[in-house]
Amino acid sequence: MQKIKIHAIKHIIKKGLIAFCMMMILSSCEDPKQELGLKSGMWRGEITAQGNKIPFNFEVMKNEGTYKIQLINGSERLDIEGLNILGDSLFFDMHIFDISIKAKIYKDSLTGSYAKNYAKGYILPFKAFYGKEGRIDNAKSSAIFDGTWETTFTDKDGGKNSAIGIFKSEGNTLRGTFLSKTGDYRYLDGYTVKDTMYLYTFDGNHIYKFRAVKENDSILKGEYWSGKTSYKTFVSVKNDTASLPDANSLTYLKEGFETIEFSFPDLNGQMTSLDDEKYKDKIVILQIFGTWCPNCMDETRFLSEWYNKNKSKGVEIIGLAYEIKPDFEYARDRVLTMKQKLNVPYDFLIAGTSSTKSASESLPMLNKVISFPTSIIIDRQGKVRRIHTGFSGPATGVYYEEFVDDFNQFMKELIEES
Repeated sequence: MQKIKIHAIKHIIKKGLIAFCMMMILSSCEDPKQELGLKSGMWRGEITAQGNKIPFNFEVMKNEGTYKIQLINGSERLDIEGLNILGDSLFFDMHIFDISIKAKIYKDSLTGSYAKNYAKGYILPFKAFYGKEGRIDNAKSSAIFDGTWETTFTDKDGGKNSAIGIFKSEGNTLRGTFLSKTGDYRYLDGYTVKDTMYLYTFDGNHIYKFRAVKENDSILKGEYWSGKTSYKTFVSVKNDTASLPDANSLTYLKEGFETIEFSFPDLNGQMTSLDDEKYKDKIVILQIFGTWCPNCMDETRFLSEWYNKNKSKGVEIIGLAYEIKPDFEYARDRVLTMKQKLNVPYDFLIAGTSSTKSASESLPMLNKVISFPTSIIIDRQGKVRRIHTGFSGPATGVYYEEFVDDFNQFMKELIEES
């Protein structure tokens, strides 16, 4: 009798184990995409660089099975399309840049890497969390940092460069940027904790963190981390009248020159110069730029809009592209990607590689090229009338508005003069 009871108990346990195993098998056979598919809505990402977590936000949208991301960087939104999802893995390129993110999809998070494909070994950890808005939870902003700040950055070797910091609190967010003689640091935003401010940017290429402590009513002391290795300290003094050198005076023609001459291949490999019929008796704007350069992206958007409004007035724009690699096919592909994504209507030539030395050597009539972008305005007689170094974009607010007004007035007079 005892043996029968033991046998019955074993039988019950065996059936229970079988049922449990079957339940686990069926559970494991559920469609993983239903559980782990990329969720639509707001996410907070973070890239770790130099021991710092750089937080940013993006929104995932899905329409008829196709995903799109909008990267949110301060006041701008950058559309990222062409997402690839394979099982539980996500792959996408960062807007116009030769940069990609690869990540594994979990229920409410992503884990993977951020890589600059053109730079050997440039890989940084990436994570993202679903349902998170803002750079941090419960962010706050204090008006004690509002204003204009004359700034000096110092690098690890003691080299110094000047800038102007402009900051303004908007609700729970501190916004602003730094302007330098070669352009601006684009959209920065963040938060404050008592007497300390934190500002960030991530636009697909730039990875910036600023931390500064307000020592008194007129002095900030801070640190600036950029990308994988760059680090600087800075001191800012409140100064509402701070100014930078005139951007129209930094790059100029060497003595004895009045014109620009070059011959570079277009996107079809056809050698092109200002002597070509298309540009004869035209006002021409030369844009020295690179697709890797976010400030150049801002200028390209501005020039595209301006050209569409004014191309019937005898004006042309030629983008002189200086790309990361010397390979023509690579450079052409990068320019074509930018041209398509930004819907750029004007011409492009492949002029050299992405260094100011390369640009200076390819245009030896200039004293030097010190910044990407740089724009050169040429009149109908082929004479250089203005060279503008750098570009202070929409993130600079009133400074950008002043540039736009001055540019439009100068071009209006030049068109009417001709």
